[in-house]
Amino acid sequence: MYELMVETSFSAAHQLRGYKGSCEKLHGHNWKVNIHVVADKLNDLDMAMDFHEIKDAANDALSTLDHSFLNDLFPFTEKNPSSENIAKWLFDSLKKKINKGQVRLSAITVWESETASATYYED
Repeated sequence: MYELMVETSFSAAHQLRGYKGSCEKLHGHNWKVNIHVVADKLNDLDMAMDFHEIKDAANDALSTLDHSFLNDLFPFTEKNPSSENIAKWLFDSLKKKINKGQVRLSAITVWESETASATYYED
């Protein structure tokens, strides 16, 4: 099994509805995102997947989030824009573009600070 990882980032503001504390107030993060892709074997070029394909798919999805107020974007108009929900939204957005043949998206980790992250993956 091969695993690839691409790291990217975006900047956005949010507020957590119903949270009793400072995160209920409008604030922002420079979010870091780790995208993990796995493959059982390599292609004819001896690669699992071109890193550029992963980066392009990520850039498409992140362009929606970058420099935005996340609470104004669906599904965060209904769900809190927590790191957990952002990781799942990114996973759902990227798996359609990355899952091909033997290659599949395995996990998304969203870092809201240097010491706090949330990971979403499916069994």
